Amino acid sequence: MNYKTESPKIDPTLLKNPIHCLALGFGTGLAAKAPGTFGTLVGIPLYLIMQPLPLAVFCLITIALFIVGIWICDQTANELGVHDHPGIVWDEVVGYLITMIFAPVGWLWIVIGFILFRIFDIWKPWPIRMIDQRVSGGFGIMLDDVIAGVFALVSLYLLTLIF
Repeated sequence: MNYKTESPKIDPTLLKNPIHCLALGFGTGLAAKAPGTFGTLVGIPLYLIMQPLPLAVFCLITIALFIVGIWICDQTANELGVHDHPGIVWDEVVGYLITMIFAPVGWLWIVIGFILFRIFDIWKPWPIRMIDQRVSGGFGIMLDDVIAGVFALVSLYLLTLIF
């Protein structure tokens, strides 16, 4: 697919399609500023629902959301004609869930996990930036945020050892 070089404004009627609604974070991806940050917020209530589950179930659901996300994000990217349009935020939701896999219970850890994930997602240290630039399609859209989530997960876990 030939993608456009700039991100077009998203038509809000795309939210009527359940696939695009998920990819656009239930509309949070339509935010004029910081759609990735608003999209990550969608991960918090989902995390709160999943938090009491056994670790294996939490991980299986997160893996399933990643796999489905590859297809969801690919469909929306094709519809918009832009690889990894800033409005596509399902990858942020999954990245945040990965961040929170070993998080202790409590709002402090939810906020710290949120901040750590956003730092790694925005900063994009190696290899995140390379993957973001070189891996295309839904898999590429999802993979850079998965790795940002792993970086944030490790950082959060190390913080729990200190505090």
